[in-house]
Amino acid sequence: MNDAAPRRRADLRLTLSERVNTTLELTATGLGAVAFAVVAAIALPVFGLDEAAISGPGSVGQYAAIASAVTAALAFAAGRYALHLGGRYRIRGALDVVDVAALALAHGVIALLSWTLVAVVLAGGFVGATLYTLPILALSGAAAAVTAYAAFLSAAHMNPELLAVVLAVFLVEGILASTLTASDPDWWMQNLSTLGISHDVSAMAFNLTLIVAGFLVTVLARVATRDVPTSTEHGVRSVRTALIVIGIFLGLVGVFHVDTHFWIHTAVASGMAVTFAVLTIRLRAWVPGISRAFLPVGWAFVAVIFVLAFFFATGYYSLTAVELVAGVLVFTWIILFQRNVGALHADTAA
Repeated sequence: MNDAAPRRRADLRLTLSERVNTTLELTATGLGAVAFAVVAAIALPVFGLDEAAISGPGSVGQYAAIASAVTAALAFAAGRYALHLGGRYRIRGALDVVDVAALALAHGVIALLSWTLVAVVLAGGFVGATLYTLPILALSGAAAAVTAYAAFLSAAHMNPELLAVVLAVFLVEGILASTLTASDPDWWMQNLSTLGISHDVSAMAFNLTLIVAGFLVTVLARVATRDVPTSTEHGVRSVRTALIVIGIFLGLVGVFHVDTHFWIHTAVASGMAVTFAVLTIRLRAWVPGISRAFLPVGWAFVAVIFVLAFFFATGYYSLTAVELVAGVLVFTWIILFQRNVGALHADTAA
């Protein structure tokens, strides 16, 4: 008899959770349908009754990518606002608005680059093919619908783990786009920062990617450390500060270009590596409950970075290789850290 009431309350919570998820799915599906109709309708006056190429300037791929980018940003913002109205997420001030804007921009860029890449791959498979009016409307509308659906649900289910994945995808796709559009094909012989010193679209994409990614890291630092189970508040502040410093330094790498502000650029780039090393070494003291199996991963990553830096200093490796490997290791560790913190929080709550 005594267990009946708690069981009923648990069943009620489960029912409410199922209703919320069903509502979100229906809303995302409806939003996708609206995106399909709007983008397909706009495509008609854009292309008229003319044929269009799959990829390239004035192509279906270009239109679908741009339309999907706008759709993704709007759908993500709509998703966060829907949570605000439902009481599951509160937009309390200007900082929260900036956070939503940055994440919406990141989703828009991811959609833009992803659909552009899809169009390029398809164009390579269907060489010389063109599309008529009906396929143009259907394909561009379908791309926008899928994008709206995914972006809305991403906003609805956003958590530190998903945010870390979005950050990594955004950074990888942004830098990849810069490398593919670089005016200097031999940029990699110098260093990764060379991508940001020209005055073309490639440099703008590279620097903007670093600036937005740096801001996303600071968002991740504030969101992820809210639920870090630790015995001392000092540990939470230290982890948060270290991640914020990494984010700020990453953004400053995009602000201060290596050709015009060499020493500042080098200082903030090196500062990221040093801050990451301090974070991994002190993590056990700051978060005592963190998995012991996870700690050696960070130490190994730091060791690899410093070994590569030594090889660069001796002329064995190029700086580009060191920067690429170091960036991959740092953001891989951040994703793994979020997963471990989430597991630790779940265990503590249980």
